Amino acid sequence: MKTIRQGGFFMLFLWLLSAVTPSYATIFYSKNEALELAFGKDAQVEQLALFPDEQQVAKIEQLAKVKLDSGLFTFYVSKNQGKVLGYGAIETGTVRTKPETLMIVLSPDGELRNVTTLAFHEPPEYMPPQRWFEQLYKRPLADMDFNKGIDGISGATLSTRAAVSSVRKVMAIFQVLVKDQGKN
Repeated sequence: MKTIRQGGFFMLFLWLLSAVTPSYATIFYSKNEALELAFGKDAQVEQLALFPDEQQVAKIEQLAKVKLDSGLFTFYVSKNQGKVLGYGAIETGTVRTKPETLMIVLSPDGELRNVTTLAFHEPPEYMPPQRWFEQLYKRPLADMDFNKGIDGISGATLSTRAAVSSVRKVMAIFQVLVKDQGKN
C-alpha cells in the first residue's frame, strides 16, 4: 500500500511539473502556406532534389562555413511559363536545444530575397523579428557574416547565428549545385 501511495504521489508530482513547465513550440506556417507566401497563390512550384558528391559537399561547407548534416537537399522552384521566378528552401536547425524552421527564398540569380520563420520552438523572446532578417536581403554570400556588418540581437545571439548559418548554407548549396551546374 505504501509503494502505491508513493507511486501515486510521484505521478501527481510529474503531472504538476509538466502542467507548469512552459511549452514554447510555435508553428506559424505549413509548407504549403510558406510556398504560397514565398511565391504567390498562382505560382507553379516544382521540387528540385539535389545530391552533392564529395567535392561539392566540401565546396558547400567551405562557402557556408557550416558542416552539412545531410546528403539530400530540396529546393522549391517557382516558375511562370517556363521562366524561373525564384528558389525556396525549408531549413531546420537547432538554436540552443530546440529547432527553428525557416523558409529561405532566393532570386533566380541566388540573391537572398526573403526569410520567413515557419516554426520556432525556443522561447519567443529569442526569435529574431522579421525586420532583423531584412538586413540580410541582397547581401552576397561572402558578406553574410557578423564580422561584415550584420547586427546581432542582444538576448537572441544563438537564434541569429543559427539563422545566418541556415541562410549561408542555402546560398552555398544554390551556388554549387544550381548556379554553377547551369554553367557547365
